[in-house]
Amino acid sequence: MGSILIISGSPSPAARAGVLVRHVVDELRGLGESTRVLSVRDLPTVALLAEDTADPAIIDAVDAVAAADGLIVASPVYRAAYSGLVKSLLDLLPSGTLAGKAVLPLATGGTQGHLVAIDGVLRPLLFAMGATKVLAGHFVLDQMIADEHEGSHVRPLAAAALGEVLTGFTETVRRRRPPAPHLTSVPLTG
Repeated sequence: MGSILIISGSPSPAARAGVLVRHVVDELRGLGESTRVLSVRDLPTVALLAEDTADPAIIDAVDAVAAADGLIVASPVYRAAYSGLVKSLLDLLPSGTLAGKAVLPLATGGTQGHLVAIDGVLRPLLFAMGATKVLAGHFVLDQMIADEHEGSHVRPLAAAALGEVLTGFTETVRRRRPPAPHLTSVPLTG
């Protein structure tokens, strides 16, 4: 079985995008998927911004993207654009790294006006980077994510809608995975 990598552009685990990522991990695991979160904020800043592809943490990040069957790019929206952290990591990927993978953009933002960041900015970037199957994506308003004073969770209405999106995403990932090797039994002679 392959895996799904979630690239998180959240500035902190407690930020709304961080809460969304934790929710997504729980949902995907509930659907039987193996997941890994790559929090771009945890990569070495100098290596990331200097595009130091020889740095061990950068190598690991790029390898994780290449090895994943499915990719979720989760980012807060600032001024109608995704996180600069996300863009910095995506810029390091070799050409063709996203080809053949199902990619789901997710975003959080303060107003419905930020919704345009998915279709107008993030999806085109992913296609330009060579992704061949970018799903429509999903946007969650900040007000649909309870803050730490309320227990840091995705509110039920948003969770239900996100659950449908993630189910569709996992079905797409499963269809695109190479088939497992077929084992045949060989009679023992003796």
